[in-house]
Amino acid sequence: MSEPLAIAIRGLSKSYRSDFWKRPHLALQGLDLDVAKGEIFGFIGPNGAGKTTTIKILVGLHAASAGTVALFGQPHDEAASRARLGFLPERPYFYQHLTARELLAFYGDLLGVDSRVLKSRVGQLLERVDLSRVADDPLGSYSKGMLQRVGLAQALLGDPDLVILDEPMSGLDPLGRALVRDIILEERDAGRTVFFSSHILHDVETLCSRVALLIGGQRKGVGTVAELIGDQVRFVELVVRGAADLDLPGERVRQEPSDGRPRSHWRVSPDQLDAAIGAVLAAGGQVLEATPVRSTLEDLFRDAVAQARPAAAPVSP
Repeated sequence: MSEPLAIAIRGLSKSYRSDFWKRPHLALQGLDLDVAKGEIFGFIGPNGAGKTTTIKILVGLHAASAGTVALFGQPHDEAASRARLGFLPERPYFYQHLTARELLAFYGDLLGVDSRVLKSRVGQLLERVDLSRVADDPLGSYSKGMLQRVGLAQALLGDPDLVILDEPMSGLDPLGRALVRDIILEERDAGRTVFFSSHILHDVETLCSRVALLIGGQRKGVGTVAELIGDQVRFVELVVRGAADLDLPGERVRQEPSDGRPRSHWRVSPDQLDAAIGAVLAAGGQVLEATPVRSTLEDLFRDAVAQARPAAAPVSP
């Protein structure tokens, strides 16, 4: 018998009604998604795509209008599946008068963590999120990034098998982002599953084994980053010395002086490359660099959003 998936979503839909008179808003439309045990899974999409709605259904904060969700083969609303789950919301809120140590001890009691191990577990997590030096300061004195790291420690407190993080990099400086990236990788290396949404696509591209793209409540793609973006060359960056007045195919990006001979930067499509190089050489110039630029996850994201955007209505004469 095959091992159950960490997350199995089938036909998930969710509609909201803003008031009695308005038509329901369909936030999710028949979403299917599989997340295997032990993988880092990225969930991306523009604002309003349905990412946070999906996550709130996964953790039991919202009820689905249709469809099913299973965690490790069990219905997600059963206590046995919830016990294996850790969650960091997009905007965590904590009691401001408590210290980080007191907060984690409070949540540890709620989770039923053995009192004999809770104190050491809290200390280890505070060290892990680099908050030991301020562990006994009130949370009201913390920055947004520090509160985000407290929230991450809270999500890991019960030693969960599945960690769900909604925008975990929000409010973090570069050092904080690096810390959170390291923790996510450590969780994966320990055999745990991490499911997270983010608008920081470089982190998604770097960390995730697979990614799902959600737009308008519908899944528009799922797979590894390589499967989603392919290996296609998007354009070639051409750096040319001399031949400053030459009108090459493509787009001139910028021009700069260099040893009395201007150097210009061009962006040409792959099928324009031979013609552009030939024109430069014929004019007595030099091609200093020709760098192929391949698609990124950000390119995929922008293209998919642009394609999903409704066309503007024609203007009447």
